[in-house]
Amino acid sequence: MNTNQPIPATQNDAWGFWGTMNEHASTAWTLAMTTVSDATGQTLESVRIFLDSRHGRHFADDVQNGLCQGQTLADAINSATQQWLGWKIGRQTSKDYGIPRGLPYLTGFVIHCEVTDEALST
Repeated sequence: MNTNQPIPATQNDAWGFWGTMNEHASTAWTLAMTTVSDATGQTLESVRIFLDSRHGRHFADDVQNGLCQGQTLADAINSATQQWLGWKIGRQTSKDYGIPRGLPYLTGFVIHCEVTDEALST
């Protein structure tokens, strides 16, 4: 889906997904950007905002868990993506973040991060 678009660089290399991925950061960034964008149907810029957020750090924790279980980097990113897509936004998360109930967790938080970023920049 996004193969012809340049991958936006992180704007948070000390924290978020990049900072959590340590020595895997540069390779993991490109894989995660395209995997999450393709899985959620959201733009690469929206995914960048998500991965640079605290939610991106938690996503990276799940990728790191996959690496610790012996998965390749690509498989760990795919597993984390599928796990986050499998979770649904519940009542309390919907109330706390304003994300519609029942939406896949990953999609909801990618959109939430983009909306929050836009609100902060206006």
